[in-house]
Amino acid sequence: MRAARSTRGAFTALVIGLALACSGLPAQARDVVVFAAASLKNALDDAAAAWSRESGRKAVISYAGSNVLAKQIEAGAPADVFFSADLDWMKYAISRNLIRPGTRLDLLGNDLVLIAPKGSAVQVSLRPDLDLASVLAGGRLAMGHVDAVPAGKYGKAGLEKLGAWNGIKDRIAQTENVRAALLLVSHGEAPLGIVYKTDAVSEPNVRIVGIFPEGTHPPIVYPVAITQDSMHPDAAPLLEFLRSAKARPFFEKQGFKVLNTADSGS
Repeated sequence: MRAARSTRGAFTALVIGLALACSGLPAQARDVVVFAAASLKNALDDAAAAWSRESGRKAVISYAGSNVLAKQIEAGAPADVFFSADLDWMKYAISRNLIRPGTRLDLLGNDLVLIAPKGSAVQVSLRPDLDLASVLAGGRLAMGHVDAVPAGKYGKAGLEKLGAWNGIKDRIAQTENVRAALLLVSHGEAPLGIVYKTDAVSEPNVRIVGIFPEGTHPPIVYPVAITQDSMHPDAAPLLEFLRSAKARPFFEKQGFKVLNTADSGS
């Protein structure tokens, strides 16, 4: 669990740094701040860099689990844009009046996969009555926290649907975000992990063992919106860029499905 503790410390330091850098400054005097799900890092870094080249402006992005980010925004962290990895945490933010009405967009989709270290010879078929405990052979399954982290919730739902959850629920290495689970597998500290397809694509030291079949978990949707308290003039232009054809290749390169479905019913 060293990766999870490291992630927690890095995130805390970043939030403190952002708060010190941004508090008390007019919106025009600082960079637009994005709180984004950890699984977006590669694609969103590239998209934000392209927006910066085009606009001359800069986005500062803080990555963590969607649950952590939503709670930080609720606590007053200086975020201008919230990019969640599932609908539930966006709904949570909306229910607490943390999101500006009319700005929410359900932008991306993803797949959920089972991964193993690159050199592993393990074979798994994700079908009903899956006996994952025997495949783990005493090891642990790395995945996001099953009650909070979106990838963990999707993973638990998928395992329950396949009849595998009860056999491995005591063999879970739960992490604070999906990238921490990815690290455990890539470093060989867990024989298997559940992450998004886009995470697996970004990490050369893991391989995809199987893709969870459609219908075994709720659809994976990434909504993005401007926060209620943001006064930054660059928040709306950045959001417009992320939904544009210019940003699409950065998301598709990492394996995301671009939905481009506006949702003004927030």
